[in-house]
Amino acid sequence: MSPLSQFSLESRTRIRGLFFDIDDTLTTKGLLTTTAYSAIGRLKAAGFMLVPITGRPAGWCDHITRMWPVDGVVGENGAFYFCYDQAKKKLTQRFLSPESERVATKKHLLEIAAHILREVPGTALASDQAYREADIAIDFCEDVAPLPTREIRRIKQLMEAAGLTAKISSIHVNGWFGTYDKLSTTKLFMQEVFNINLDEQKNEFTFVGDSPNDSPMFSYFPHSVGVANVRDFAWGMMHLPAYIADGRCGQGFIELADALIAARLANGEAINACAAE
Repeated sequence: MSPLSQFSLESRTRIRGLFFDIDDTLTTKGLLTTTAYSAIGRLKAAGFMLVPITGRPAGWCDHITRMWPVDGVVGENGAFYFCYDQAKKKLTQRFLSPESERVATKKHLLEIAAHILREVPGTALASDQAYREADIAIDFCEDVAPLPTREIRRIKQLMEAAGLTAKISSIHVNGWFGTYDKLSTTKLFMQEVFNINLDEQKNEFTFVGDSPNDSPMFSYFPHSVGVANVRDFAWGMMHLPAYIADGRCGQGFIELADALIAARLANGEAINACAAE
């Protein structure tokens, strides 16, 4: 990982969109600070396409895509994408699996979760589980005392033994039936909503994240960025980001936002202050 300062002006000038994780990338200690949220507004005012790519549930993502200054959201680690047309007042929800299938598997997923809670003391079902459509989330540090790495790995192993795809975030281990992930649904979203083939244009986008479930995004985007706390989960990552910010969590996100906006200004592009409101 190279310091963010080595993300060249020439490369930053070509960036037109930012994909970003939420927990411990945009947020800090579980809170969305005013300065981090303001950075989203400043990026939008500078003309960037903005899409959160998160493990958070459908219920949260409905709110995010309607209320935040973003172009859509990919949620539950790729189970769906949502986008909202402000002019038409229309919410589009695109799930990777049909509702009948999600309903049929929900009971099985909760049974697997109950087994994990028995096998790994100190864990809990994530407090946002009630708002999920396609996965289970086992909490290892958000609302419970932090578990050691070996127990986090154990949760993942139990999910995989039950036939689930499992990914570790900074707060949960998520499990689901299917082979999708953050990257595959991001590519689908961009193709179906914006007619953008990311395989051909990925140099024009960047991603910022912090944990193992971001690894596919780090590998795919040549100019991927990690906030400083990405080092905390290096043990669980197959791929690390190209660059790393000095700041942890939301402060690292702000660093990247400032660097991208500075490149726009250096290129003589105007900033639309009204877009940030």
